[in-house]
Amino acid sequence: MKLPNDCETMTEIRSEIDQLDRQVIALLGQRFAYVKAASKFKTSETSVKAPERFQAMLQQRRVWAQEEGLNPDVIEKLYQDLVNYFIEEEMSRWRAEKG
Repeated sequence: MKLPNDCETMTEIRSEIDQLDRQVIALLGQRFAYVKAASKFKTSETSVKAPERFQAMLQQRRVWAQEEGLNPDVIEKLYQDLVNYFIEEEMSRWRAEKG
């Protein structure tokens, strides 16, 4: 892996970005595995949705975004979309297990 300032061409930069994106997506897959595993510990739809936890998580991601020099609004939106998708998937799994 090359550091950004060590890249000498756009091809190198694009290749490094592609590698990073692949790692990010693999990590999201790992995160999703934990979400799916969590459904067995949930006792109600409210516990699956966990609105207080969801809001606290978003606030923490905003802090982390600022620490990394990223726009917290953009990161919050990204996580809202991602986690809402995960919640829908977890709800389906929870209903099937409790059904």
